[in-house]
Amino acid sequence: MIDLSWMAWTWPTAIFFVAIFAILIGMGAWEAASPGGNPRIGILRFETTRGDRLFVSLLGSALICLGWLWATDLSLWYALIVCAAFFLLVFRLV
Repeated sequence: MIDLSWMAWTWPTAIFFVAIFAILIGMGAWEAASPGGNPRIGILRFETTRGDRLFVSLLGSALICLGWLWATDLSLWYALIVCAAFFLLVFRLV
């Protein structure tokens, strides 16, 4: 058995990694069903694909959560709402 004692494996941590894994599997299935996904030019003024928009939304969400932890003592559940809105905006506008 692998020694995983180096990381605090709590339920929220496990759910986070399972959710990221599920998103990647879902995007892979979407790409297999509809290859290419019609790259488009959004507000950033260069061509992006679904994978690009997923990467930008995940990276931005990480920065939102880090900024949230730095700036406020409010629960991260509120940051999750901001991240979800950011995710939708990225997929609609970028």
